[in-house]
Amino acid sequence: MAGVRVQALYDFAGEPGTAELSITAGEVLTVTRQNVGEGWWEGVNQAGQTGLFPAAYVEAYEGGDYWDDEWDDDSEGGGTQSSMQANNSAYSSGQVLPKSGSIGDISSVGKPDGKGTVGRKNFNRFTTFVKSGGESYILGTVKVSVREEDKVYIFETESGIVWNPITEPYMCMVASPKKESKLKGLKSFIAYQLTPTFNNIQVSRRYKHFDWLHERLEEKFSLIPIPPLPDKQISGRYEEQFIEHRRAQLQAFVNSVCRHPVLSRCEVWQHFMTCTDEKRWKAGKRKAEKDELVGANYFITLQAPERQLDITHIEQETEKCSKFIHGMDGAVKNLMATAVDQTKKHQGPYKREYQRIGHAFSALGLAFREDDSSDNARRNLTEAIRVTGDTYHEIGKLFEEQPKLDWEPLGDVLHLYKGIISSFPDILTVHKGSLQKRRECEKLASDHKMEASQLSEVARRTDIISYALLAEINHFHTERAVDFKQAMQNYLKEQITFYQKIVDKLQDALRMYD
Repeated sequence: MAGVRVQALYDFAGEPGTAELSITAGEVLTVTRQNVGEGWWEGVNQAGQTGLFPAAYVEAYEGGDYWDDEWDDDSEGGGTQSSMQANNSAYSSGQVLPKSGSIGDISSVGKPDGKGTVGRKNFNRFTTFVKSGGESYILGTVKVSVREEDKVYIFETESGIVWNPITEPYMCMVASPKKESKLKGLKSFIAYQLTPTFNNIQVSRRYKHFDWLHERLEEKFSLIPIPPLPDKQISGRYEEQFIEHRRAQLQAFVNSVCRHPVLSRCEVWQHFMTCTDEKRWKAGKRKAEKDELVGANYFITLQAPERQLDITHIEQETEKCSKFIHGMDGAVKNLMATAVDQTKKHQGPYKREYQRIGHAFSALGLAFREDDSSDNARRNLTEAIRVTGDTYHEIGKLFEEQPKLDWEPLGDVLHLYKGIISSFPDILTVHKGSLQKRRECEKLASDHKMEASQLSEVARRTDIISYALLAEINHFHTERAVDFKQAMQNYLKEQITFYQKIVDKLQDALRMYD
């Protein structure tokens, strides 16, 4: 590969003080060394500068294919969206790449897209459902053995259809993000420490590990929306503020998985959260990637109530869910845009306006200081006006810092649910496909081309899929009610505290005139 010319697909900002080479989309480079490792290549740009760049960010100059990324790549350019144009992060500096399942209009979910930066297609549950034997499952021709511990139970309760509830709740803390390096300091990355409450044994995971886990979960669970990860970051990913915000978003992802009755018990998640041995980690990784119980095959593990479901009622419920998701999608995106707008205004115009007021009062105080009178009342007035100017400067600083306390935490919840609801159209399509197959079988039976016993089995298996969907919809609404209640309470409490601070500062300034 050495000496071959490649063209940059995306911008990449090399970290200062490292051997990384900044490249610009469209730029042509000459590869000098491909065996650097970790998904990095060495090359020379047209200005004669030499350095390392992510192999996933370039393609052969003569219109070649994308190259697959390596598992151990530290680059965060492994997004799966068709459009990889840089987006501004609402709460951190630097360029951001959208995370699959967390960004993009809901109307585009499931549509064909182009190649991502590591040659992967955007995940589509319906396609996976078909490829992994959706029709075979419904027709009863899938032959995959299921262990007892892999079975997932669904129950009918007074509050509706539910997954088997979590009997021993646990949490997993994401803490102590730490910058580490490899390749004798050429490559840096951030490691996060995960500690489950059920064993208090700490494991170290990087963003790429989370990314791999997310892909496994999406592949395995056709009817469960997987919570999104933080957006991918190209530059500025070692800044303290960004690292802490990413940790908070990873914590939100982990919390969502821990609270899910199915995800919290699944083997790949347990392996991710608890494995401390490198050999066992690699063995578990290979096992997860060869898992047969993925996509439609996963339905074999489901154990649902025997009661037959009314297909008309099911279609009404799914239509109601579809309308709700569509409405929530628009509202969440609107509120996210408002959060971004308010953050910018707090840190820009609002801050400047209050500091401008402060400057004006300070100027008046300076003018009054020219009076060298020994009269205490006049001197005290001058000092009070000076304090008033300082007070408005401090209020400007409060505005600048405030979004970290109210808009950013609310934005993190919105980010989580934007990713979750973006998965629902695909999930509903999977379910719709199963009902369509059932109707086809009913027609075959009416034409005496299918045995009644066969049709009964088809109906049973489509009922199982419907039970799973209803259980997931129920879980979604339960979690949504809890999460948004907490998010709104926190937002309003922080708003109240914010304005109380302003009132307190103004009252302190007022007392200076006494």
